[in-house]
Amino acid sequence: MLTLYRTELSTNVERVALALAHKGLKVESVWVPFGERTEVRKVSGQDLVPVMVDDGKVVIDSMEIVRYLEERFPDAPRLYPKDPARRADCLVFIDWFNRVWKRPPNDMEAELSKPAGERDMKRVERLGRAMQGYLDLFEEMLTGRDYLLGEFSAADVAAFPFVKYATHRDPADPHLFHKILVDYQNPGSGHTRVVDWIARMDRRPRA
Repeated sequence: MLTLYRTELSTNVERVALALAHKGLKVESVWVPFGERTEVRKVSGQDLVPVMVDDGKVVIDSMEIVRYLEERFPDAPRLYPKDPARRADCLVFIDWFNRVWKRPPNDMEAELSKPAGERDMKRVERLGRAMQGYLDLFEEMLTGRDYLLGEFSAADVAAFPFVKYATHRDPADPHLFHKILVDYQNPGSGHTRVVDWIARMDRRPRA
């Protein structure tokens, strides 16, 4: 039995929820409060969610969990291309997204969490322009495609929970990180494919 430790409104948990649903896998969910990670720490030795437990094996980090599910359940619908070259393209994109795309919003969150008088707003705006520019890249990637690499894959799972904030705006959402994703991703008339991809992804089930 798969057990998933998760918290509400987590972008990284949503990655795993999309992957589980695509593969048709059942999971027992353990919901933990956003600010209380004692149970997560007890299970995994660290505080971050999601955490997957599979018959005593503990897996941390959202995309590592997605890869684990692919290897553990190879006969379920695939999340990575079977062709080695295309699989490599998928892995490279995910690595770029985690190491490059996510850096601006993470750095902006750190900057905006400082006292008002200590914030470097020029840096925040510079990082925000980088985020906005990435929408142009996604728009080009989606030329002639329904999904980022053609067919639905782990690449879409990795990116969607973050890029979706270009069109998802919930005033009640309390998280600064999500506000940054909303404020600095503004699709215009030149991002119709991105908007359609977000809507397409949003219709996919989550576990």
